[in-house]
Amino acid sequence: MEKWQKLLAASVSRPEQFVERLKQLGVTDEEIEEIKKTASLYPMRINPYYLSLIREKGDAIWKQCIPDKRELEDENSNPDPLEEEKDSKTPCLVHKYPDRVLLLVSNECAMYCRFCTRKRRVGDLKRAITEKDVMDAIEYIKRTPQVRDVLLSGGDPLLLPDEVLERYLRELRAIPHVEIIRIGTRTPATLPQRITPKLCRMLKKYHPLYINTHFEHPSEITEESARACAMLADAGIPLGNQSVVLKGVNDDPRIMKELFQKLLKIRVKPYYLYQCDPVRGVAHFRTRIEKGLEIIRQLRGHTTGMAVPQYVVDTPGGKVPLLPEYMVKKDGRKYVFKSTFDDNEHEYLEGE
Repeated sequence: MEKWQKLLAASVSRPEQFVERLKQLGVTDEEIEEIKKTASLYPMRINPYYLSLIREKGDAIWKQCIPDKRELEDENSNPDPLEEEKDSKTPCLVHKYPDRVLLLVSNECAMYCRFCTRKRRVGDLKRAITEKDVMDAIEYIKRTPQVRDVLLSGGDPLLLPDEVLERYLRELRAIPHVEIIRIGTRTPATLPQRITPKLCRMLKKYHPLYINTHFEHPSEITEESARACAMLADAGIPLGNQSVVLKGVNDDPRIMKELFQKLLKIRVKPYYLYQCDPVRGVAHFRTRIEKGLEIIRQLRGHTTGMAVPQYVVDTPGGKVPLLPEYMVKKDGRKYVFKSTFDDNEHEYLEGE
């Protein structure tokens, strides 16, 4: 058994498994019961590596992985606000956009994020994804020639054994009209030990291959996660990052600036900044859209453009990009813009 598999096997899924650690952090017996009750509806999994990143009760790492009683108080939100089930052509394939599909290949993650957009299904044993499910989805892709881009997601595709993941990649790469394969994974942040030389040697056989990961806070960038990202980058895999604006975790321009600058240092390009989806059970994480716009406003002109992701709101009809308003006025061919750096107004004369 590889190191990452041993770490995963040692994950905690019930508060009884780490009572001593919880007590050290000041968690009361009543709060332990609340954690237990919440985890009975929305599964908990925290591997020893990610658990070790918690420094104190209620910190940014804690909020992402420890069940919160407020998850049970959010009964009115939609469990599937992006209508993925409606757009599913097979049990594990979502075809919303004409030229690309979402292929769910795993129902497990190395750590179950409390803000997960697929909270309705991830970690639910009754909704486990089988190899037959995936192969049926691949057959759909084979007979749908407009599909040129396949995104493997889940759960987390890298929770699959190397040989199973390679089987899916081999099948997809053999389809003439599939040009690009992408993998969405949070393991570089939550279980970086999963990124092994063996895995990287396998992945590099299936280029063009892209990986988007999820770092939400600077505390998740460690020696281990930096090493994992370096291995993937050295295998020729372009790395992007998708962060979610989370209340009390990273809804601060200073935190986001630190995160995005640190990501560039480990060769990960900030790609998307998501407004938190209105998923049932995550209302306590959601902020106003103006908070995301403020973050972008404080980034543009104050750090390299490479560190500025695209801020988007995901809807059933697709992603909607949002930007602060920089145009002050227009008079004929003359525009007046507010600078992103010095906040002064500057004129621009457009061409004929």
